[in-house]
Amino acid sequence: MRQFYDTFSTSLGDFSIAVDANGSVIATAFGGLPELRERFAADEVTHDPARLASARSEVTEYFTGKRESFTLKLAPSGTAFQQSVWTALQRIPFGETRSYGQLATELGNPGASRAVGRANATNPIALIIPCHRVIGSDGAQTGFAFGEEIKRQLLALERASSPALV
Repeated sequence: MRQFYDTFSTSLGDFSIAVDANGSVIATAFGGLPELRERFAADEVTHDPARLASARSEVTEYFTGKRESFTLKLAPSGTAFQQSVWTALQRIPFGETRSYGQLATELGNPGASRAVGRANATNPIALIIPCHRVIGSDGAQTGFAFGEEIKRQLLALERASSPALV
């Protein structure tokens, strides 16, 4: 299957997005093509900024404080359990956080916080599926594929952009 990508600058460095032939987002990464290719099974990947213009626009709006949610079509590849976790992540409001345990409880399996953490860690569409909004039960900002500093900055950006949270 043929996939397409673009890499562009954000306030936190380069950000890359890959879409499938239908235009659905299949992966994102902080960094360039090498980091992006680690996030999905790539057959043939073609640089195509025009095809990714709307995705780039929404991400740019997020980083400038003009967007709190994304409207992009998503097609992450994963198990049924991973998909359920990734869907739950998308329900966490902009500027808010949840613990792994809270997500496990929301999914009807309070003892599955570690499994939720693993699914969170394997989220191929970081930022757009907001895995950065999940924290430890003690409030620690742990576990983000692109480093805790980027996670901290994303949460700070959301708090600063949300008038109700400032």
